[in-house]
Amino acid sequence: MWTTTHEASTTAAPGSVWAALERLHSGTPLGPGSDAFELHGPFRVGTTLTVTPQGQEPMTSTIVALEPGSVYADQTVFGDLTLTFRHDLAPDGTGGTRVAHTLVIDGPGSDEVGPELGPQISTDFPDAMRELLAAAEDARSRA
Repeated sequence: MWTTTHEASTTAAPGSVWAALERLHSGTPLGPGSDAFELHGPFRVGTTLTVTPQGQEPMTSTIVALEPGSVYADQTVFGDLTLTFRHDLAPDGTGGTRVAHTLVIDGPGSDEVGPELGPQISTDFPDAMRELLAAAEDARSRA
């Protein structure tokens, strides 16, 4: 197994971050760097979605964890590997939110493949996080 996590904080409340995360995964881009998401059913565990990363081919993922306001995760099967993308939201004690975006690569050969494939996949995590948090902060300022 191979894993990486990118963390960031925002002054936006967890509910605002969750709303932006749900909008993104339901098909509304948050900014020019957003991957494209097409949800094939309700926003809940078991629903599939087509994810098209910037400049790449589409892939199918399945929502595997969803706890409104705190956890979202989807999985993509890539050959013998399973790629799990997870967002964990936690209040930071000051009204803001701490967000962790984690990628886990698991399956046969993941220890060998992960160190090369993982950084290629997660290279955009900082930019994607900035867009997510900016959307949450912007929504809060308009409320």
